[in-house]
Amino acid sequence: MSRQERKNMIRFIEVMKKADRDSLVYMTDADIEHLYNHVYQQMVIQEGL
Repeated sequence: MSRQERKNMIRFIEVMKKADRDSLVYMTDADIEHLYNHVYQQMVIQEGL
């Protein structure tokens, strides 16, 4: 994953899940991607998209 993609995912997780950036920056790319997918999926379900 590119640096910009990772930054965008972290920003999305911060906003949607009210997560702490300090804890996210130490996660692996795979962890960030997994968390992003989970948060995005929950958003889609809640919004009924």
